[in-house]
Formats: sequence, C-alpha cells, structure tokens
Amino acid sequence: MRKLRAPVFMTETIQAMTREPAEVIRESPVSQAPNGICYAVGGDMSVPVIDLDRMVSAVPAAIAGALAGKAYYFVPLVVNQGEQTVVADRYDVALSDNAVCHRNLELGGSQCVFISTRLMDDKFSIAFEFYINVGHAFVEKAGVSREFAELAWKQAEADIRGETSLDAWESRKQSGAHGADSERHKNDYLGAAFADAISIYLLSLFLDVDYQDLRERDYPLLAAGALAERLRKIAELFPPSTGYEFAVYYRRRS
Repeated sequence: MRKLRAPVFMTETIQAMTREPAEVIRESPVSQAPNGICYAVGGDMSVPVIDLDRMVSAVPAAIAGALAGKAYYFVPLVVNQGEQTVVADRYDVALSDNAVCHRNLELGGSQCVFISTRLMDDKFSIAFEFYINVGHAFVEKAGVSREFAELAWKQAEADIRGETSLDAWESRKQSGAHGADSERHKNDYLGAAFADAISIYLLSLFLDVDYQDLRERDYPLLAAGALAERLRKIAELFPPSTGYEFAVYYRRRS
C-alpha cells in the first residue's frame, strides 16, 4: 500500500530590491523647501511625506543657505555591500545588519546625503539624524559663531557637567590638557558643541523634545541649564522661520 505524503508549503522570502545611488537620483523627483534645501523621498516609508516636508522646512534660511549644492534623499535603507553602497526599496532584515544611518556621496557634481528612514523608523530619530547632518555641514562651511564659542568655553572652564555628544565630550577633555595639540582640541570641541547645539535646536523646532530623550550611556549629558543657555544663543543667531516656535520649559519635580 502506497503511503501518502502530506503536502509541504514553503514560505518564500523575497529580498528587497536594491539600486545604485545614481539610479535613485535619476528616478527620484527633487523638491525644494521654502528655505532652499533640496530633498527627495523614495521607497517604502514609515513617516508621512508631509512630516518630512515640515522637518526639512524647519531649518532657518540662515542655516540652509550654507547647504547649497547638497541634496538629501530619504530612503528606506542605505546598505554597505563591500566597497559599494546600495539603496533598498524597503526594510529588509537580511540587509539591516549592513545598513548605515546615512551616507554622504559625491555624485554628478553634487553632494548627496542618503538617510535610512527605516533603520530608525520614528520621527524623532529620523529628524535628529537629519539635523545632526545639517549641523555639521553648516559648521564645516560657516565655522563657529564667536558668541557661541565664548559661551561654550566659559561653561567648560566652569567645569559644567556633561556634554552634548561623545565627540564634544572627548575633545573637551583633551582641550584641558597642556600641550601642542590643546588649541586644536579646543577648536574641535567648539565645532562639535556648536553643531550639536544647532542640531538639538532644530529638533526642538520640529518636535517637542524631552531632554531625557537625548540621554546617552557613553558620556554624561550636559547640565540642562547649560544646554538651555546654548539653545537660546542659537535661537538668537538663527531665529525660527514663520510657523515654528522655540521655547524652553522646565518641568517641576513631583
């Protein structure tokens, strides 16, 4: 008597399609925000395009002007494949291990910044990644404000607790050491602190930010009062655009 075999149903997982960045650029229509920033959206996104539009438009024109020649591409995943960078059209767990938060590429005479929106998958993280990139790009092009540098260095000399990023924390510690490189470390510190303050300021224009959401394990956060001073200085230098507001609120301890 012949034995009957139970049917076997196999679930096939189809890997996300990947494309070269140059192809993404050719096929993605570029928009320009009122502040002049160029950007494009492509692939399976978890954040509504209207939120991305408002996020990009939050950058004051005085900062956005230093980003001429750049274009930002918000895509699901930017993936490293050996020496090659590819862009996935949706989230894929098989590709996520080699995905990066962003990648800066020089293509066609333009500086293109690809940001992985599905690697972070929430408005806060995506916006912060974008604003960090904006902050560092601005400082690289425009340098550090003298007024901000005086404020930040005064806080450092007063040994105010913590910092706004690991780079700022490490370079601040090194700037206090005596030696030939102390001035370079000081400049690195002020540049990092300025870029950080711009990034956090922009984030606060787009979203209500709870300071504790910025906490890190690798270094202590800058004291809240000191950060508020820095952000107010940034707001003086770069007032919010129409439709955006900046304010600092202190929560009472219960």
